[in-house]
Amino acid sequence: MSKLISGLAKLFVLLAVLGALAYAAVLYWDKIMELLCKVKSALSEKRFCCCDEESEDYAD
Repeated sequence: MSKLISGLAKLFVLLAVLGALAYAAVLYWDKIMELLCKVKSALSEKRFCCCDEESEDYAD
């Protein structure tokens, strides 16, 4: 009986943690997307910057 109660307690804790993560994701969705856009633009600028430097080397 104690194993059943222990298993149910772990299940409820897991569900509570997953619920809190989902709530935080919904609450901060705009900030998360803004951060992802900044990272994406920074990576694309760095990639283009590297390509531009290489093309300048071949211009001579």
